[in-house]
Amino acid sequence: MDLLRHLRHFVVVAEELHFGRAAELLGMAQPPLSQSIQRLERELAVELFDRSRRQVRLTTAGELLLAEAEELLAGEHRLRNVLRQVRDGALGVLRAGVPPETPAVSLRALLDRLADRAPGLDVELHELTSGEQERMLAEGRLDVGLLHHPVAAGGLRFGAAVDVPVGVLLPRTSPLARAREVELAALAGLDLVTAPRATAPGWHDHLLDVCRRHGFTPARVRPARNPEFLFGLVLAGGGVAVEPAALGRREPRIAWRPVAGAPLVKRTSAAWPRRAAHPAAPMVGQLAAEVLAAADPPAPPAVPAPRPWRVLFDTAG
Repeated sequence: MDLLRHLRHFVVVAEELHFGRAAELLGMAQPPLSQSIQRLERELAVELFDRSRRQVRLTTAGELLLAEAEELLAGEHRLRNVLRQVRDGALGVLRAGVPPETPAVSLRALLDRLADRAPGLDVELHELTSGEQERMLAEGRLDVGLLHHPVAAGGLRFGAAVDVPVGVLLPRTSPLARAREVELAALAGLDLVTAPRATAPGWHDHLLDVCRRHGFTPARVRPARNPEFLFGLVLAGGGVAVEPAALGRREPRIAWRPVAGAPLVKRTSAAWPRRAAHPAAPMVGQLAAEVLAAADPPAPPAVPAPRPWRVLFDTAG
């Protein structure tokens, strides 16, 4: 027996005290409605309506049931609403991963949009590299992450990707900083400072492959997980980094110059498990793409005045 359906029928009849009008409101014929009420009375073993007179009246049992039924149906509505929000990803806990180098302004914008779209969603944010996120997504310990491509892990779905141009980070005192763009081949013989391979294996291998194909085979690949450490190695001389402009803007002594021909972009997108995905994951993917795409473009690099001496790095000033 569908008790809730019969109770809904009962409440409408109790409020109208007229089977014909109640049937119209419910969008059904009167005979099936009468049968529904009779079945409810048999189930509860009480008479709910006094039909001995021309006017339908509630019995004592009917009056008591009306208050209980209204509360029960209101509770059912609240329960369905809560479960709908959980199903749509508007409630519950979302475990999300973001790369350590994510700009603060982008992170704030993403969290603000999530709060606007799903105010009841509790976002549990984790600072994780792409490699760490891939493992945790595969193990079911993360619901969604922002990954740098290429990604070799299977079993994932991806949101819209955003491509961010990368350029060369070098000291502002370097002669290479005088140009508006830098050929990768002009970096020959220098060290490449970049994140360890384990942080984003696909991107690390792709970066080295593109550099070599364009004439830049690093003398050494020097790992740097922390931006401050990366800046220190670049400023020490003899090494360069290939990163988005946003990273270079954190250090005033560092210049960012586009790579000639733009052979490299850093592609980022949200990813979540293909099976048993969190309902909010696709929404996070959409919002993340919007936030990353709306990030401020880098300002055109200023070209410093030529200097009379030829040095690769001048660390004295």
